[in-house]
Amino acid sequence: MVVDTDCGIDDALALLYLAGRRAEGELCAVTTVHGNAPVDAVVANAGHVLGLAGRADVPDAVGAAGPLGGAPLRTAPGTHGADGLGDVVAARTPPRVVVDAPAAEYLAGLARDRPGHYDLLTLGPLTNVALALDLEPALLTLFRSVVVMGGPGPDETNVRRDPEAAGRVLRAPAPAGRLTVVGVDVTATVVVGDDAVRRLRAAGREPAGFAAALVERYRSIRERTVTPVHDVLAAALLLRPDWITASRPGPPVVVTDVDRVAFLAGFLDTLTMDFG
Repeated sequence: MVVDTDCGIDDALALLYLAGRRAEGELCAVTTVHGNAPVDAVVANAGHVLGLAGRADVPDAVGAAGPLGGAPLRTAPGTHGADGLGDVVAARTPPRVVVDAPAAEYLAGLARDRPGHYDLLTLGPLTNVALALDLEPALLTLFRSVVVMGGPGPDETNVRRDPEAAGRVLRAPAPAGRLTVVGVDVTATVVVGDDAVRRLRAAGREPAGFAAALVERYRSIRERTVTPVHDVLAAALLLRPDWITASRPGPPVVVTDVDRVAFLAGFLDTLTMDFG
């Protein structure tokens, strides 16, 4: 898997989840993009999370610092804190060496070098993917599958932060069934609350404790007793498309319902495991 991320709170939970599901899919690389925080903070956040998960070996290609066309940068301190991780991290793990190539070039190169080998998961604005399409117009046909956490509507955050990029990507050529969109209308219906936090805390392991702190902070910032974990659901559906219970055919395929019980069980089982 290759994950394009604007690493905020739910992105961090998604990276932990994917690191723990190694038997189902290998996390091979991340590319980072503006979004929940400025891209420099996103790079630091992704590195910290992967370090906690024992995956500091995963390379990171740094991507776009802002939307296409020079549109204003929109971050989310009101939802994800000033640093993108809810300001819960006192000291980050040591920074990793990042890939020399920009994210768009790196994505295009991976897809060309091994067509049909990698799955692509996008968790932030689609700027990097749109720029990669400029370099390789057949980009989406070269990935085994592409899952987008976002949606075609203008009110969806990842779309709103770069609508031009989203339009380019969602209109790009893609084989039937291989481009899937998981919108906030679905992800918002899958929530975690006190029971999840208690179980994460009870695990007594660092990744689980960090996940609990993120969930608690997400709830606090949003002033809610429960919170959706948008990006984790998209990540889970990449690995477990059988958890999609209803969809509209595409391209893109638009997910309309999921197996919430299976997802929530898998989410907690994974984040409370020994990452070794």
